[in-house]
Amino acid sequence: MHLPFEQFPKLGAIKVCRHVFVQRIPGIDVSDDKPKVLKRLDAAHCEIRNATGFGGWPLFTAEQVHGSKIAALDSRFQSRFTRLSPSKRGEDEGEGSQQTDRGPTLILPLSLTKGEATQDVRLRAKDSEKAGILKKCQTEFPACDGIITNQRGIALGIYVADCCAVYIVDPKTPAMGLVHSGRKGTELGVVTNAIRKMTEGFGSDPANMIVQLSPCIRPPHYEVDFAAEIIRQCRALGVRHIHDSSTCTACDLHRYYSYRAEKGKTGRMLAVLGLDPLIANLVGKQPNQ
Repeated sequence: MHLPFEQFPKLGAIKVCRHVFVQRIPGIDVSDDKPKVLKRLDAAHCEIRNATGFGGWPLFTAEQVHGSKIAALDSRFQSRFTRLSPSKRGEDEGEGSQQTDRGPTLILPLSLTKGEATQDVRLRAKDSEKAGILKKCQTEFPACDGIITNQRGIALGIYVADCCAVYIVDPKTPAMGLVHSGRKGTELGVVTNAIRKMTEGFGSDPANMIVQLSPCIRPPHYEVDFAAEIIRQCRALGVRHIHDSSTCTACDLHRYYSYRAEKGKTGRMLAVLGLDPLIANLVGKQPNQ
């Protein structure tokens, strides 16, 4: 079976991380309401994660409310997570967005510890003492649009269908972030907030970061070029290595979902990013250009 996904050369050259961008899944009806569509996509998304090296890694996603809050996973985390229903997953540009007066507060402490974490809203799951990592599960952070971490062996996920999934990797620390940024999130500076939080929380230097923009909607299919604004904001913070897929989701409905082009009846692509637990730190080495 053909697995519809793509990977970006500049991220692929960074040995310390794994990534994937899941495209449109053929043969799945996306004309239904969003909860049913997301449920139909889950199995294919899981298969692609397994095929691209994320098998067994817990998946952490964001509620995606078109705001600027960033969740962080660091070594101190031991509180419980909340998994939201499929109806609240993958908000994208043009959907009932809630206002975005939520500020840029970092949700802390959010990290992994040995022993336990919440598998869903009711169950707490103990990890194997030997592995000391979470069992395979999906957990969602409420009221935020991005996640940053310096922890290995976990997957960060963002759902998009016109908005941009922005991958941020600091291969030197190492640390990473994955951000949902559409028109509103870009106006609020959600990507730059993630970069600042990585700098403050993990000691990352923007000059060492590699930023990759996923396919997203662009002019003339959308009235605002928010991808260009994301790039401008990153450069203003001193990020030197910025790479854009330069692909418009609304231009190729065979490969991508587009909320705008499909008038809201569509699915979601899934961006995934993680730090490989088997690769040594790149301290002292220069990031890939």
